[in-house]
Amino acid sequence: MKLLLVCLAIALFGATVAEKARYDNYRVYRIRVQTDRQLELLQAIEQYPDGYTFWNEPTKVGTEVLLVVPPHKRGHFSDIRAQYALRAVLQTANLQEQIDQESRPSLRKETFGWTAYYRTDAIYAWLDSLVASYPSVVSPLNIGNSFEGRPIKGVKVSYKAGNKAVFMEGLIHAREWVSGATVTWVLNELLTSSDPKVRQIAENYDWYFFPVTNPDGYEYTHTTDRQWRKTRSQSSVLCRGADPNRNWAYNFMQGGASSVPCSDTFAGASPFSEIETRQLSDFIATLDNLSTYLAFHSFSQLLLVPYGHTTARLDNYDETIAIGTKAINKLRERYGTTYNIGNIAEAIYVASGGSIDWVKGVLRTPLVYAYELRDLGRFGFVLPPEQIIPTAEETLDSIIVILEEGANYGYH
Repeated sequence: MKLLLVCLAIALFGATVAEKARYDNYRVYRIRVQTDRQLELLQAIEQYPDGYTFWNEPTKVGTEVLLVVPPHKRGHFSDIRAQYALRAVLQTANLQEQIDQESRPSLRKETFGWTAYYRTDAIYAWLDSLVASYPSVVSPLNIGNSFEGRPIKGVKVSYKAGNKAVFMEGLIHAREWVSGATVTWVLNELLTSSDPKVRQIAENYDWYFFPVTNPDGYEYTHTTDRQWRKTRSQSSVLCRGADPNRNWAYNFMQGGASSVPCSDTFAGASPFSEIETRQLSDFIATLDNLSTYLAFHSFSQLLLVPYGHTTARLDNYDETIAIGTKAINKLRERYGTTYNIGNIAEAIYVASGGSIDWVKGVLRTPLVYAYELRDLGRFGFVLPPEQIIPTAEETLDSIIVILEEGANYGYH
């Protein structure tokens, strides 16, 4: 009987994941956390969501959070809004309409580009085409397979021997689509642009591009649930996945991560429990010429530096902040997009076990940053495709400055 029940549960689970989640009439509210009582309420909802979803985590008084409210929770939300005097502003009345606009099939062209978001196979096919088109410059990389058996593919771009290396990481969080699109756009520019500043950094560094570091999760956002964040490993009987940016073996579970398998910030059973982070870290550790590591996320328009578990300063904090400040000032010039810079724990929230903390804390890589790309929450994770190229253009402007200024400080 027990075996029968287990099989039935598996069958029912399989049936549910096959149907694509929709977010018709889901609302997104921007909430200002004004009191400790409100913070405790929101943190309790985060732990036991029952349909609610946070787009950013409630961590301290004086900050804002974006909360997705499902239709069946409207009455409950209205009650707690009045009871706790929540200052909540409706930002999106129907989340599904926003998702439909983002994913319009008419935007995708036969040739790979940046007017639409592309799935993993299309991204990998494009990477393969670069290897064929630039055989003396672009080399294929495959560091292993994901939990569900998908390859984790990247490319190395190298114009000459003896360069320091730059690593570009995208889509470690599955729903942050613009992160992968930005990484591929920058890669394309390094190969095709005639701009002298772009050519300078393209040819004087070895580049490692991994636009999809969480391929199972990313595919799941296309096939089943646009709001999925984690990997797709079997974390418990009821829940799947761990947060791959809480799973790295540096100050693991030291704040801002959950031990609850169903949580979006579940850190995993142990450091590097996820095959994706384990294989990625093993590869990064082989790069003895790594001078700069750039991780790409969305959203919030922040340039973050280690560490996430503490506000204590990293060894070259002042130089890292000075370089990053010049970078975000340059980023603002093109379209007026304003970024803030700071230590993760101060600028956004405590979040331990992230990739940039491990790269800095274990490998002692000189310059390490995480971008939280556009926007400030109007579209959140569902950034319209027409913003891909502007986002990537201003980001490349700032990357050029990071490398130029890093050289001035003797890091390259």
